[in-house]
Amino acid sequence: MQPLYLTNYAIATSLGAGLDETFLQLAAGRTGLRPQTYPGELATWTGRIGALEITPLEEPFAAFDCRNNRVAAFALAQDHFMDAVAGLRDRYGPERIGVFLGTSTSGIETTESAYRRRANAGASLPPDFRYAETHNIYSLGQFMRRLLDITGPSMVASSACATTAKTFGNAARMIEAGFCDAAIVGGADSLCATTIYGFHSLGLVSPTACRPFDSARDGISIGEGAGFAIIEKTPPASLMPSAVVLRGFGESSDAYHMSTPHPEGKGAQLAMERALASAGLKPADIDYINVHGTATQVGDAAEDRAIVSLFGRETPCSSTKGYTGHTLASAGIIEAIIAALAIQHDFMPGTANTEEVDPALQCRYLLRGERGRVRRALSNSFGFGGSNCSLVLERPA
Repeated sequence: MQPLYLTNYAIATSLGAGLDETFLQLAAGRTGLRPQTYPGELATWTGRIGALEITPLEEPFAAFDCRNNRVAAFALAQDHFMDAVAGLRDRYGPERIGVFLGTSTSGIETTESAYRRRANAGASLPPDFRYAETHNIYSLGQFMRRLLDITGPSMVASSACATTAKTFGNAARMIEAGFCDAAIVGGADSLCATTIYGFHSLGLVSPTACRPFDSARDGISIGEGAGFAIIEKTPPASLMPSAVVLRGFGESSDAYHMSTPHPEGKGAQLAMERALASAGLKPADIDYINVHGTATQVGDAAEDRAIVSLFGRETPCSSTKGYTGHTLASAGIIEAIIAALAIQHDFMPGTANTEEVDPALQCRYLLRGERGRVRRALSNSFGFGGSNCSLVLERPA
């Protein structure tokens, strides 16, 4: 593929708001997970962003007010991202900028509240409930197009936990086809009872903070967060020093099971192989892998097999979900930004909460952060139904 430049980022998770705080916490090895206090009373840990309950969206965006759009707005307020978007509009025009986003929950928490507020089981939903602007999957896209004053092509995808990694591919294809010159990619996901209790019903939620690749790992910790990146074909020279290159991406669907990956990681390996092929690289060219690493027994084992089959046992790997929790559809963009930080700082994050790597797993898994040259990083995002995506990011030449 034609290399594209990631010139600006915005990120917010339970780990922190903004690039500097995120990297500081990663370097210090601090987790953002805490015992759950919202929503519900299930004994588990979550990655919650505080104060969202008391920070509603104000006019002229009040109609879009829901937890998911609040998470997105909080992230967009970081690192002068809105100023960067204004510069993007000046360079290309709002009609030549695409918006390619992803979410899995959207504003379902608002719908949960609407059902609880009914007078009785047969009553209509409250008149102030606005499905199109809150719960609908495109709510996030419509909100961001208006907030950012962008009129180019847009879409919001929902393909499980690979969703926001796939937004990079969606943007690259649209830029290559000539529909836009630049794009904003990313997305948001937020805490709600549906996901917490839904994953609990599948026996996938840990009662403690998740421990990716640990010998005693026992499930995920759900988090919330948002991340966004600006992608350009030819950025100004002033932005080049801090840019990271999207060198390649690979997608696959192993369709092995609705909620379980192929035990040999075949779909995951295919996505990584396609990402390398798209970038014109060999496995030995990758310096660090940010693994999907959800802390489930089956998922971590399958990903380990795929990595070892393709890369061997020497490439450093780690999961950052012990810091942020599993942020579902937004995990792809959040972890791509973390991979970009690894490149910019020549630092490979360790793993929060994991104490002893499962001896049955064979990749070179990092418990603690390591300094070292990171020219290229691979970021993995694998989801339910075998929806897989891998990204190759690179330091500019």
